[in-house]
Amino acid sequence: MRSAPPPARPAALPIAVPVPVAVPMSRAGGDGTAALERAGAETVKRAVELDVASRFQESLVCYQEGIDLLLQVVKATKDEAKKQRYRQKISEYMTRAEDIKKHIEKEKEDGKYHKQIRIEENATGFGYEKLFQEYLTEIVSEVWVEDPYIRHVHQLYNFLRFCEMLVKGPCKVKIIHLLTSCDEGTGRSQQISGLEEIQESLKNYGVTLDIAFSSSIHDREIRFNNGWMIKIGRGLDYFKKPQLFRDRIWCCDLDSHVLLRLGGPQTDPCRNPLSATQKDLYLQVYFLM
Repeated sequence: MRSAPPPARPAALPIAVPVPVAVPMSRAGGDGTAALERAGAETVKRAVELDVASRFQESLVCYQEGIDLLLQVVKATKDEAKKQRYRQKISEYMTRAEDIKKHIEKEKEDGKYHKQIRIEENATGFGYEKLFQEYLTEIVSEVWVEDPYIRHVHQLYNFLRFCEMLVKGPCKVKIIHLLTSCDEGTGRSQQISGLEEIQESLKNYGVTLDIAFSSSIHDREIRFNNGWMIKIGRGLDYFKKPQLFRDRIWCCDLDSHVLLRLGGPQTDPCRNPLSATQKDLYLQVYFLM
């Protein structure tokens, strides 16, 4: 089994970081562009902050979003001086974004790519599709899941939802390898039967589920055969329990779930506890090829 490289701070890019455009103080504008200006300026300001911090993947996304907003300002404004000023800034941001993109691609080619994603407690909109779709390219055909806690009912449901995401594509997964620990208590038969049911269900979609058990597994990681590896502190088990009846209409929609807080044992299929030592969710993403 391949071991993950130690997290490394990305090397700084040689080209100077652009100065962010000034944020308009007024919310009103004669041509109706003030809101767009503020949004664009705030977004590129955040891009520059992330850039300076060498958080290049996140800064690239902000640059791209900020550029799009500022292009809308240029299109909407009638002030020629403003148009020219924004065109110049947009050109700077586009150049910087392209440099960052090349830098990221080179790190991937060199096998040095690493980023950390932090998702705050109580955040919503972070279902499995949101977290993993970026890495599920069409060439993915084999997946490895290492998680010691695919035991209880809610954990089996989580794994099932993850498998559903893989089946939906756009990748063409043919085999999923699951390495987990065996429940040594009264829930052992339920764990085995649950995994076997998932295994049989996946066969209907031409997917083989290979199940293995280990008593020494501790880390949680997911690997795809296109080179991506994601380490998640809580594995697939990072959602709060929905409030009975009040949230039940969304209980199976993981994008509507919030990140879990401190909690104890439970049996609800939609509830997943957070250990007392961790409140936020951290993902470590590596490209190993």
